[in-house]
Amino acid sequence: MGIVLLAIILVVIAADAWVRLAPIDPARFSVEGLAKPTGDHPETGGFQAVREVAEPQAQMAALDKIIRATARTRRVEGSPETGQAAYVTRSAFWGFPDVTTLWVDGKTVQIRGHLVFGRSDLGVNRARILGWLDEAGL
Repeated sequence: MGIVLLAIILVVIAADAWVRLAPIDPARFSVEGLAKPTGDHPETGGFQAVREVAEPQAQMAALDKIIRATARTRRVEGSPETGQAAYVTRSAFWGFPDVTTLWVDGKTVQIRGHLVFGRSDLGVNRARILGWLDEAGL
């Protein structure tokens, strides 16, 4: 009985380590071909929001600041100065990563969040993105 319990514990620890340490494919940070019209766009495993704004670069900088202040979130690529940035936010308990990309397309600010593992994010990306947009006044 003790060996079975030990084996289960080791499997759980290994799975947690894999989720936390597995590299994220840089192709997930690409925004090529992902621009959408103004509005909210639910996706399988994620969410994309597009807002038309007067000063997209300034709004992107404001959103970047809000996103980087979010717990367990770090910018992994780009910056507001380049017009495109990517972030990884990890869940509190298991450390599951979600990738968020933020970019300027014409007069719009596009923000897309999606899971890395699994099929459903249970609405987490939608809630996170809409919260960031609300905080930015968008």
